[in-house]
Amino acid sequence: MGQEPRTLPPSPNWYCARCSDAVPGGLFGFAARTSVFLVRVGPSAGAIPGTPPFRVIGELVGHTERVSGFTFSHHPGQYNLCATSSDDGTVKIWDVETKTVVTEHALHQHTISALHWSPQVKDLIVSGDEKGVVFCYWLNRNDSQHLFIEPRTIFCLTCSPHHEDLVAIGYKDGIVVIIDISKKGEVIHRLRGHDDEIHSIAWCPLPGEDCLSINQEENSEEPEIPNGKVIAQTPVTKGCYLATGSKDQTIRIWSCSRGRGVMILKLPFLKRRGGGIDPTIKERLWLTLHWPKDQPTQLVSSCFGGELLLWDLTQSWRRKYTLFSASSEGQNHSRIVFNLCPLQTEDDKQLLLSTSMDRDVKCWDMATLECCWTLPSLGGFAYSLAFSPVDMGCLAIGVGDGMIRVWNTLSIKNNYDVKNFWQGVKSKVTALCWHPTKEGCLAFGTDDGKVGLYDTYSNKPPQISSTYHKKTVYTLAWGPPLPPISLGGEGDRPSLTLYSCGGEGVVLQHNPWKLGGEAYDINKLIRDTNSIKYKLPVHTEISWKADGKIMALGNEDGSIEIFQVPSLKLICTIQQHHKLVNTISWHHEHGSQPELSYLMASGSSNAVIYVHNLKTVIESNPESPVTITEPYRTLSGHTAKITSVAWSPHHDGRLVSASYDGTAQVWDTLREEPLCNFRGHRGRLLCVAWSPLDPDCIYSGADDFCVYKWLTSMQEHSRPPQGKKSIELEKKRLSQPKPKPKKKKKPTSRAPVKQEVYDGNEDESIRESSGPVENGVSDQEGEEEAREPEFPSGVASVESLTKKRKARSMLPLTTSLDHRSKEELHQDCLVLATAKHSKELNEEVSTDLEERFHLGLFTDRAALYRMIEVEGKGHLENGHPELFHQLMLWKGDLKGVLQTAAERGELTDSLVAMAPVAGYHVWLWAVEAFAKQLCFQDQYVKAASHLLSIHKVYEAVELLKSNHFYREAIAVAKARLRPEDPILKDLYLTWGAILEKDGHYAVAAKCYLGAASAYDAAKVLAKKGDAASLKTAAELASIVGENELSSSLALRCAQELLLARNWVGAQEALKLHDSLKGQRLVFCLLELLSKHLEEKQLSEAKSSSYNAWAAGTDGPFVERVTAVWKNIFSLDTPEQYQAALQQLQSIKYPSATNNTPSKQLLLHICHDLTLAVLSQQVASWDAAVEALLRAVVRSYDSGNFTIMQEVHSAFLPEGCDHLRDKLGEPQSPTIPAFKSLEAFFIYGHLYEFWWSLSRPCPKSSVWVRATHRRTTSVEQSQQINNASTEETDPKVSEPEPSRPPELDVRLTEQSEQMLITCKELFSEKHASLQNSQRTVAEVQETLAEMIRQHQKNQVCKSTTNGPDKNESEQVAEQSLSSPPSECKEEKNQPLSLPELTKRLTEANEKIAKFPESVKTWPFPDVLECCLILLHIGSQCPGSVTQDMQQQAQELLQKYGNTKVYKRYCQTFCT
Repeated sequence: MGQEPRTLPPSPNWYCARCSDAVPGGLFGFAARTSVFLVRVGPSAGAIPGTPPFRVIGELVGHTERVSGFTFSHHPGQYNLCATSSDDGTVKIWDVETKTVVTEHALHQHTISALHWSPQVKDLIVSGDEKGVVFCYWLNRNDSQHLFIEPRTIFCLTCSPHHEDLVAIGYKDGIVVIIDISKKGEVIHRLRGHDDEIHSIAWCPLPGEDCLSINQEENSEEPEIPNGKVIAQTPVTKGCYLATGSKDQTIRIWSCSRGRGVMILKLPFLKRRGGGIDPTIKERLWLTLHWPKDQPTQLVSSCFGGELLLWDLTQSWRRKYTLFSASSEGQNHSRIVFNLCPLQTEDDKQLLLSTSMDRDVKCWDMATLECCWTLPSLGGFAYSLAFSPVDMGCLAIGVGDGMIRVWNTLSIKNNYDVKNFWQGVKSKVTALCWHPTKEGCLAFGTDDGKVGLYDTYSNKPPQISSTYHKKTVYTLAWGPPLPPISLGGEGDRPSLTLYSCGGEGVVLQHNPWKLGGEAYDINKLIRDTNSIKYKLPVHTEISWKADGKIMALGNEDGSIEIFQVPSLKLICTIQQHHKLVNTISWHHEHGSQPELSYLMASGSSNAVIYVHNLKTVIESNPESPVTITEPYRTLSGHTAKITSVAWSPHHDGRLVSASYDGTAQVWDTLREEPLCNFRGHRGRLLCVAWSPLDPDCIYSGADDFCVYKWLTSMQEHSRPPQGKKSIELEKKRLSQPKPKPKKKKKPTSRAPVKQEVYDGNEDESIRESSGPVENGVSDQEGEEEAREPEFPSGVASVESLTKKRKARSMLPLTTSLDHRSKEELHQDCLVLATAKHSKELNEEVSTDLEERFHLGLFTDRAALYRMIEVEGKGHLENGHPELFHQLMLWKGDLKGVLQTAAERGELTDSLVAMAPVAGYHVWLWAVEAFAKQLCFQDQYVKAASHLLSIHKVYEAVELLKSNHFYREAIAVAKARLRPEDPILKDLYLTWGAILEKDGHYAVAAKCYLGAASAYDAAKVLAKKGDAASLKTAAELASIVGENELSSSLALRCAQELLLARNWVGAQEALKLHDSLKGQRLVFCLLELLSKHLEEKQLSEAKSSSYNAWAAGTDGPFVERVTAVWKNIFSLDTPEQYQAALQQLQSIKYPSATNNTPSKQLLLHICHDLTLAVLSQQVASWDAAVEALLRAVVRSYDSGNFTIMQEVHSAFLPEGCDHLRDKLGEPQSPTIPAFKSLEAFFIYGHLYEFWWSLSRPCPKSSVWVRATHRRTTSVEQSQQINNASTEETDPKVSEPEPSRPPELDVRLTEQSEQMLITCKELFSEKHASLQNSQRTVAEVQETLAEMIRQHQKNQVCKSTTNGPDKNESEQVAEQSLSSPPSECKEEKNQPLSLPELTKRLTEANEKIAKFPESVKTWPFPDVLECCLILLHIGSQCPGSVTQDMQQQAQELLQKYGNTKVYKRYCQTFCT
């Protein structure tokens, strides 16, 4: 039996890559919750000979959140230094000898997930966090470097043992990188292969790659992994292997020299220990590694169920491993292993320490692979301690991690001989009690109200009582059976039954023989025996006196009741504590003074312990219960509530108490003297037990997850800390992590809270680390997270946070009167008692009752009505009519309520809903009134719904319509009226019109369709005018049979698409209607012509969406057009051509001007050209000529010379002669049209010829022989846009001849031929007609100018006196000088109005005399042609015959008298 303190520490934190470490010489540290526990291992541990050589020697306290990383400095001379990282954001450097922080940094902004002290650089600590940030921190120079390698979560990192700058980092997604910190974290290798979390990285302990005989080529199962960056082969990277363990169930060995994997080890599925854990559950695996320093060909890894494997790496083709502890069963961990730490003791033993989810720390001998020792640990609060009365030294511990520990404290070989029991527990173990005589029989209670019995000597699951407590089980006690269980015969009942006290205040008696049967509430027996009518107190503690004759119950109100068996007669009540009783303990019977067994110690939520001596009371056996108000002894000193007390079995009157002040106190009760105080815990104490074998030894458990064995003789303090010391202790406790806000369940009722601890929720207790994914993340098999508790005093504040806003009271005045002073309330009771019990009321009492109207609640109905009346008035005055209405309803006056509410506009849904109670007609009236009220409040839809509820459909619809709720109105009308009801159509049309006005065309169309007015629907859809709307409108019109509308819309759509040059779309739109076949031909020709122009680069707009058939470019243009028509539009027979012709002839387009948009102009021209081609196909040559002429004239009128020339070249490639032959006799009515067409053809060629002369260096062309063929010239294209001015102002179209005169240019035959045909252009009658037309235009312009001037002067005259001269004469004088043919004197005389009119009339008469055939068909400007010919003659002498020059000059002299031509006539005719 070892005389030394011991610690049962908290469990090492889970799911951390490195949170334990060890250094040579035998010091091991592991992170548990917010601190690090230090364990001395080896000879220096000072363990008792024969027991395992290790001892828990201390704790590093300072972090406020879970510690996530722990690493020692592995440099000789500074083994005392270590580093920790925590979820509180800090990295701290400690000295383990002094257990203090040397320095710390808080550089990380995010949760730190990895930490390592460089084995190469003495003062370098590297840490990484969940966002991928790495910090290198140099301790000696307090300097740091920030590296951000990848934006991924870091899981682990390990510094190279051979090269000071290399660090390997493993990420959550399976990537591993090796970085060089001297090069700002440059990635040396990126190792890809794993596809899940990297749990561990181990460098090979030997540099170089000779230690493993891995054949370089042999590696067949691993494809070449391209390196992150190709780098020069330096000796550094040449050298080392790296092993990584991942959640993907594989270990990979990587070669640094090649930057790729060389070996994969797949974990084996070991069928052991009843199947262990299902290997397919991936998250149940943690794969950690250790590469032994002295055995580089071996590697240690964890496996699925907690086994450890030693892999042999010498034979890479065979996967060979040895299992640790293969021979002795039950030595392995039973859950996954998190960390492996090698440790060399002072006597040079090579050990390996492992931490696991099974909450054990195990030590392995690497020489034998056997387990040397195990250190158990706790994953929750230590709630309860109980020594077995039979099996001396067996200590049962109830823990908040869902497991019961049974610690054999007497074991000679093993200081920590602990067995775990978890089956059937599944929640926090809050109470334990051994059977007084039966071996191994342990009763347990849990925080969810379960009571069970374990047989600790078997492996059977426990028996569970079928009766559960509604709340936490506070206390268990064995005692004699009471009725009804005790009523059986001697052999039919157990000698002892189990009593349990739960948080809801009930004590149950369980029959251990029949736990499946019902347990009995002892309150029934207490009531019956003591004939109690009043409410029994809420019980919080039960304790039987050792002789089994007396039972004490502690209550929530602080009272303790003493009962006598067998029928629980109440003999005494102790009114001492005024707060909830937490613990009661009777003194043992085997002391030197037997009377001491009547001493009973009790502790409550007050800090004072009372001891009562009940000898006299029990022995006198009073008839009626005695009340005791004076204690026998009072023990004061603790500063917070008492949770547990225990008498020493070795002394008389010696007591130990555990308190929330964080200490345990030993007292000499008889002398009321504090003896010693234990301050080793870092939390609030929950339980305490005196060793049954060692008078100096006490065990205590607390909410710091620890159980301490301590010796009274070794404590330096004798009393609990007061004042400052106590505050320091509080601070120490508060340094535990702050509670993270958790969703709390709302307390169901104000049940007693024993120690808040026991309230079932550790939330209500000390701040336990929530962090631990360690003692945390409750895994499926029953570990539970120690949840965050609140501050000791914080319970109330939490409750207040969870409370919702209180609803307004219905009876506020009455309630407030019940909260007056104590005297007033006492007076109320007296008045009420008098009123209830006097036979007849005197006046005084009546007046009192009237004043105290709130007593109506307790007297008769008339008084109640008075009370309701007062309360109702109060509600109305305070603006809460709804509460007034409810009160009236309570009274039963419904009709009155409704009328009042309707008058005041205060009807509500609930009032109207109750109206039917007052009768059908009242209901109808109330609904209508409510609907009106709702209309005033602008809640029209709700009003309509209420009208519908009384079948007023038309009114509801009208109400909705008049307030513009058309959608709702239609829904109601459609649902409730006949389909043919005219109201429905009217609704649709009205709404449609409004939507149309607002521009919501699509919805408007739906309305018109609803009203069966499809034509309007199509029209409104087309209103927007974009292609999509038009197409939809056309389709809609087509569906409903509006063919004419459909075709016009389809055509508009096609024209819109044409503007966007979407040819395919346009053709699709035209397909919608058969009547648009002709238009399809026009669009087809237009597309081909556009493509033709685009290819010649004459068109500025490029288009991409041509139809497939527009691609060919072979053959004459007309033939291409007809071929496409035939193939694509199946136009073949003359009848089909004729039909198309008729469709198109009916369409007339206005003539062009030089402002017509080019796309529209092209469409119109193509329309004419289509007619021309169709006419040719049906041999109607007259029509063909006229259509061609119209197309040419359009291009001429719009001034688009290029298009005119393209029409000529495409449709008259050979000139006009073949058409003349087709027309037949010269008297044909089409001959004038033909003549015009021919004239335009020549006119175009004439210009082209002139331009070819006007170039600075004439290139060879059709017209002029030089060296090259002609290409489109710049001048020509300049001319294109604005050739229109030729008509009015030919100087624009007259580039000055800038060619050097000496250059000899010979004309081709073709041009000579063309110059001869120019005679056709010198048509005298056309020249005369055009002159008359010019005169008319000029006179009209002059008149217009005069009118403008006149208006201007009128305005001026009103302000100043205008000039005397007649304005109109003045204008004529300014604007028209006389024509050149008249004599000089006339020249400056103004033209009078009559003169102008006369000229106009003459010109018009002249025009009228010309034959229709001349006037009908336009003709090129004759004078313009004369001028061009004369220019050509001057540029190229001899090219134009004398005769023709003569004729041109004559025409110019005769007809060139208008302003436009005056200057030119002078040039050529003088």
